[in-house]
Amino acid sequence: QVQLVESGGGLVQPGGSLRLSCVGSGSIFRINYMNWFRQAPGKERELVAGITDSDRTNYVASVKGRFTISRDIAKNTVYLQMNSLKPEDTAVYYCRMNVLTRSLTLSDTWGQGTQVTVSS
Repeated sequence: QVQLVESGGGLVQPGGSLRLSCVGSGSIFRINYMNWFRQAPGKERELVAGITDSDRTNYVASVKGRFTISRDIAKNTVYLQMNSLKPEDTAVYYCRMNVLTRSLTLSDTWGQGTQVTVSS
């Protein structure tokens, strides 16, 4: 009932920037919180950043000061601005939204993932 579509991944040189977007659609009454995760080859999926419905944000230590999470609630969209990218940021990035649907049920929905590769 809720779908997420991510975009904005790609290949970038070290020190470069990318902006990821994730748009939610379907039976959305309210979005409670939004997260970005990433998973590198051979590693577990890790939480990168999160933002609540009151705009409180949190980040994993390795991206603090370089990544910024933001949202446009009118567009059901969450963004991840990634600056000063490093090769260790290479991963598939996933967004997740915790949504109260129009049926007044809670839905934890994931996007399909977008590849970010940082390499010279």
